[in-house]
Amino acid sequence: MSQLPKRTEVPSDHRWKLEHIVENQKAWDSEFSQVKGMLGQVTEFQGKLKDAETIARCFALEDEISLQTERLYVYANMRHHEDMAEPTYQALSDKSKKLSVQVSEALSFITPEILSLSEEQLKKLIAEPSLAKYKRTLEEMLRQKPHVLSKDEESLLAQVGNVSQAPGTIFGMMNNADMKFPKVKNEQGEEVELTHGRYIQFLENRKQEVRRDAFKAMYDTYGKWRNTLAATLNANVTKNLFYSKARHYDSALEMALFGDNIPQSVYDNLIATIHEHLPLMHRYMNLRKKLLKLDELHMYDLFTPLVDEFDMDITYEEAKKKVYESLSPLGDNYRKTLQEGFEGDWIDIYENEGKRSGAYSWGAYGTHPYVLLNHNDNLNSMFTLAHEMGHALHSYFSDENNDYREAQYTIFLAEVASTLNEALLMNNMLENSKDPKEKMYLLTYYADQFRTTVFRQTMFAEFEKIIHKKAEDGEALTPQELSSIYYDLNKQYYGDEMVVDKDIEMEWARIPHFYTSFYVYKYATGFSAATSFAKQILDEGQPAVERYLGFLKSGGSDYSINILKKAGVDMSSPEPIRQAMSVFEGLIEQMEQLTAKQ
Repeated sequence: MSQLPKRTEVPSDHRWKLEHIVENQKAWDSEFSQVKGMLGQVTEFQGKLKDAETIARCFALEDEISLQTERLYVYANMRHHEDMAEPTYQALSDKSKKLSVQVSEALSFITPEILSLSEEQLKKLIAEPSLAKYKRTLEEMLRQKPHVLSKDEESLLAQVGNVSQAPGTIFGMMNNADMKFPKVKNEQGEEVELTHGRYIQFLENRKQEVRRDAFKAMYDTYGKWRNTLAATLNANVTKNLFYSKARHYDSALEMALFGDNIPQSVYDNLIATIHEHLPLMHRYMNLRKKLLKLDELHMYDLFTPLVDEFDMDITYEEAKKKVYESLSPLGDNYRKTLQEGFEGDWIDIYENEGKRSGAYSWGAYGTHPYVLLNHNDNLNSMFTLAHEMGHALHSYFSDENNDYREAQYTIFLAEVASTLNEALLMNNMLENSKDPKEKMYLLTYYADQFRTTVFRQTMFAEFEKIIHKKAEDGEALTPQELSSIYYDLNKQYYGDEMVVDKDIEMEWARIPHFYTSFYVYKYATGFSAATSFAKQILDEGQPAVERYLGFLKSGGSDYSINILKKAGVDMSSPEPIRQAMSVFEGLIEQMEQLTAKQ
């Protein structure tokens, strides 16, 4: 492979222009000093947040400080990501992180102080015309009030914070640093050390015995640590139970959903509706067995490509064109903004020496969003471009239509716009594909996204719900109990077409998301909501497009569930998940037809 260019060698038309956030280092230093100066003014409000006028002035100052800090932070860290080894921006990134912590500490008195007012006083403030701009902030404080404790108790809980991170930290160290896996033979018969990074490569191997050996080696290793790993996961569940009791919630699940104001029915409904559609997953497994020409389909056969690698060489220019064309259902205004992003120095395109890996969309309120890519000329990179521009345009429309406080949308909504773009791109490619091999490649690519993002994440979400409920009922979560629950779920989700190998019962032990509890369901709901939007847009046209653009413009101006509902996707009902499942069924039918012709 040819040498990666140094950052200084990257042509300017391949780079983003961060000067749109902060002009240069001198301007950054000057803004940094301004923020430091404003922090002194904050202390003047301490102990005085009792009347509308004082609170309005304090909120205005809080906004000014937060927005400037965000700009400084985003600029410094994005500069750092251009070349992680460059010491100037390493230092600037550290400086911005320290400032962020200082600002958080300086502003931390505001919420508890306002919450110490009575419910009656809070309701009066919400009705105050001079606080109209901050109505949602105050309503949210009132909603949180039953779960906020006295000053001393809050201080004590804050100190417990460091201890409560222990289960996740211990798991991370053990999983990433201490756990060593044996050597396994690759298809050439050479012994290669198994690692987390190589595991999926082994599972994608054409030879079944290579896949099987890697799978067994992986879970045998976790099996040896089953007692320690069960104790670690148990400690995390116990921590959740402690916080939910201390903060007066009925359950750990209720506490996890409360922040985004998501009713528990959304979580339960996701699991119930996926159960209803498990026969589709079983049908897909049957098709996978046929396509791989296997007598038995095992758990280690799930990642093997169903078609020989179909090489699609797509340059960045072609990717832009294809993404632009495929998003035509979203209308001219959306595509005009997309084009602005393509041409307006939003995107940092190619890999260079020291550049951060992966891809993201980021930015600060008041300037356009930015996108970091490491583009390769392949299908995956084209989908990444569509995905990240979905995030970017969601942020763009949110910022353009909302005040600073109401522009930020929640994580519950974050993956909808990005996944919708991917769905429309996929739809366009499938419609225009003439080559049966290419079509099969695209169909399996998409069907596997349903398997991994909707079915698998829902199974994880169900596992979390079961183990927390058992702990709340006073039952012990022994390694045997965890493994048995996990194994039964796999049998239920994958069905009789699948040999559910006993080793899979240890998979719970290697899922890092279980240490950020009740989070994974958002992948499944986000994907379902996006698929539902895409289906409505393609079926209905303009009325659905208007609703969807309304969703993009809503930012965080209402609770997530209400924003989606207004746009025609009611996540408290089974309908969006059923719509997503009908798309999945359509993919399976097309794959079955192509298979019949072979």
